[in-house]
Amino acid sequence: MVFILVTFCCAFAGLGSFLSGYDSGVISSSIEQDAFIERFGSPKLSDAASGGIISSYTGGAIVGSLLAPYISDSHGRRMVIFIGGFLATLGAALQGGAVSIAMLIAGRLIAGLAIGLMSATIPVYCSEIAPPRIRGLLASMQQWMIGVGIMAAQWVGYGCSLRTGEFTWRFPLSLQTAPALILACGIWFLPESPRWLIETGKEQAGRSVLTRLHLNRDATNNQFIEHELNQIYESIYHKQQSVVRSWRHILLSKQWRYRILLACGLQAFTQTSGANVIQNYGPRIYKSLGLSTSTSFMMIGIWCVLAVLWNTIFMLFIDKVGRRKLLIPSLLGMGAAMCVEATLARYIDFSDSEANRDALRAAIAMFFVFSFFFTGLGLISWIYQSEIFPTAIRARGSSVATATNWSLNLIFAQCSPVALTRIGSNYFYCFVGFNWAAVFLVWFWYPETAGRSLEEVEEVFKEEKDEQPEPTTGEVIRERAPSRLHVKDKSMDPLSMHPTTTTGSWSSKSGSSPKLWNKKPEEA
Repeated sequence: MVFILVTFCCAFAGLGSFLSGYDSGVISSSIEQDAFIERFGSPKLSDAASGGIISSYTGGAIVGSLLAPYISDSHGRRMVIFIGGFLATLGAALQGGAVSIAMLIAGRLIAGLAIGLMSATIPVYCSEIAPPRIRGLLASMQQWMIGVGIMAAQWVGYGCSLRTGEFTWRFPLSLQTAPALILACGIWFLPESPRWLIETGKEQAGRSVLTRLHLNRDATNNQFIEHELNQIYESIYHKQQSVVRSWRHILLSKQWRYRILLACGLQAFTQTSGANVIQNYGPRIYKSLGLSTSTSFMMIGIWCVLAVLWNTIFMLFIDKVGRRKLLIPSLLGMGAAMCVEATLARYIDFSDSEANRDALRAAIAMFFVFSFFFTGLGLISWIYQSEIFPTAIRARGSSVATATNWSLNLIFAQCSPVALTRIGSNYFYCFVGFNWAAVFLVWFWYPETAGRSLEEVEEVFKEEKDEQPEPTTGEVIRERAPSRLHVKDKSMDPLSMHPTTTTGSWSSKSGSSPKLWNKKPEEA
């Protein structure tokens, strides 16, 4: 692979996503350990305590995801990841050394705050430093690392369950301090987002970072980099004329509200697909199918391993196939798997030892089939939200979408136990309806973004732009930037690493930008 450095940067930043998966998965096995129950809930952990331990993490993540853009827009993407790594280290230390339920909940809350900050920022950082032709691959590392984290948590919890004493729960909770500390210290060795640097006026630094990340070994794609820089400058210049960074404008403006709904919709689809219900309540579901507790934990471990395998395979061609072509089959397949699962559980009593064993195998297999089809949606949900917003509001758009994910996660975490108790397997029919309804939403309203630079994605939404606001009194109306037709030759393929000669660009040797870029507002 030519882009070794940028791939390493995205993989290292993905440690924050690993923490998200690990911290989400490790608590379920930790609070079930006998030593934990003897310490905090003998003879058993109360519902209020377990609810507080689990919900505090999700609540912190919601708050963290909403706070992320305030730090990201003013201090950069790396600062958010650093704060997230530092808070994750503190939260893990409090959890591993907890001597009371209150201390454990405090650690979970801080860890959730850290994960919320990083989950809203890491996809943005990866998408902004990635070249167009592999942006999907690099941005999808968020979901891949989450899967690796969940898998690690399941197997660490299983291994510790073979021991005795407080080690069985303190070690898994404390183990996450290592990757969190590595991330917090190492993030400063990674480059800042070149788009954020240029957006904030650090033009030379942004040019230097982009060149270092995207220039190939033979320096044969220099013209491609110049073209990409031209696109960034032009996009930022135009958006500075129209983008208002207030939440009110973003949420009420037709132009931005449409994109907010697209990003939040995809994150909502991941929760309404039923994936987290299977993950969080897998032992209970497998038990209802007649499996023992140990076998249930083993099934979940295998499920996590296969999920990582599917993620790895899908990442290799996600940029070649496109977003829509993966989303629609993904949603159709998940709905079909849930439909078969619900129907089998409705008409066959798996708790009966005389039940059809082939039907039991089919019911278990459907969960693995579901895992395969969920892969496309899981990967694209993090990619899409970081592609469809301009640099000026990308952090805020991503934060709203991420907060939607965590909010629905909390709702389903609270409602699913009640639903499984009262309506049993019929609960799965709800997810059948959610998944199949999402197919129509994607078909009619979600445009394709694969294979385009972040600036070229703006063209996809050109027809959706509302009228520009009239300038207020005293506002300086600046000269329009040169048309993009003068920046990019019509015959150039945006994916080509050897574009045709462009006009209106500036010399890489001089390092100067277009003349208009350096003009003061009053001069313009």
